[in-house]
Amino acid sequence: MRNRRQFLIESGAIAAAFAASRLAFAQSAAAPAAPKQDGAKAGRAARPLKLLVLGGTGLIGPYFVKDAVARGHQVTTFNRGKSDPKAFDGLPVEWLYGDRATGDLKALEGREWDAVIDLWPSQPKYVRQALEIVADHCDHYLFVSTISVYEPMSAAKCDETWPVSKLPENADPERTQLTNATYGALKALCEQKAEEMMPGQVTVVRPGLIVGPEDDSDRFTYWPVRVAEGGEVLAPGTPEDPVQVIDVRDLAAFLLHCVEQSKVGVMNATGPVSGGIGIGKMLEACKEAAGSDAKFVYVDDAFLEEQRISAWGDLPTWISPRSEGGGLGQVSIERAVAAGLTFRPLVDTARDTLKWWRDVQKGRALRGGLARDKEKTALAAWHAKAESAAGVKKGS
Repeated sequence: MRNRRQFLIESGAIAAAFAASRLAFAQSAAAPAAPKQDGAKAGRAARPLKLLVLGGTGLIGPYFVKDAVARGHQVTTFNRGKSDPKAFDGLPVEWLYGDRATGDLKALEGREWDAVIDLWPSQPKYVRQALEIVADHCDHYLFVSTISVYEPMSAAKCDETWPVSKLPENADPERTQLTNATYGALKALCEQKAEEMMPGQVTVVRPGLIVGPEDDSDRFTYWPVRVAEGGEVLAPGTPEDPVQVIDVRDLAAFLLHCVEQSKVGVMNATGPVSGGIGIGKMLEACKEAAGSDAKFVYVDDAFLEEQRISAWGDLPTWISPRSEGGGLGQVSIERAVAAGLTFRPLVDTARDTLKWWRDVQKGRALRGGLARDKEKTALAAWHAKAESAAGVKKGS
């Protein structure tokens, strides 16, 4: 039996009709942005869509799927069914099983969708293999990438035109192993492969640090949990040092908005403002969410280095704007905001994250952030240093 790709090649009339449908898609993508929504949209979509979600059981997927079902869309997911086999219990979701790591995509053959949302790949061969099957069977492909595709950002408000990372010359993209060193370049190649195979029909969303309930990496969770404990909290740099995060629920809502409105192109998705907000505002939001008496003690970059306290690892969300690559917390999101990206108040994200950690995670030990004994030692050293400096000044 001929597949759709062969049939289109052989039939000029159908090929012309298919080209016309793609033109209509491109014209709809160029339409003015719909009014902005605060978080997930309410009500039913104007036009129900048939959506295929590749992946779907990780952090973003369940929120996206639940939003899509609530909006009246017909949702199919494709994955191994092992990570969270009960992810969609109670929802009218069709679940197709396969394994992209082994090339088992048979369940996708012979099906039609309005849009495909790809949440999983970090290597271009997986994008290629999926699109070889679905490219001629959908009008829109949305790929969730990352701002880690960029070369180190040395300036504020870098936008989507900033250079992306590349593999070493002569490296084979389909054979290169995924490592921390190759992650950004491989993600960029995933984006390029998608556009190559579905030109003009691809949305690439590059999120920053994705946070909120269900994020068990603790890269943001550390802060509301630590601040809730109260007392002196070691904080990095200055209160004005910029940071950026995006609530997973706002990201999922934006992905669905892009699909419903046929938004195409590349967009950074982090926030809550272009160029970042001061970490002081983020910590104050955590303090308000927790009802805490926390007192923030800001220490400078040199002291953190002396104490061997690392940015991003020990002190999540923060990279010093005074360091190489310090623009990572100051990314431009103007393109995504113009397309309809909106944010809930950061205090709500902090409050919901803390509640999830207490109610669902049962207050387990944090996987990230600064260890309490190390923080206590550093705070003591900082105060001793300040007292010594004050004594010298008084004596002089």
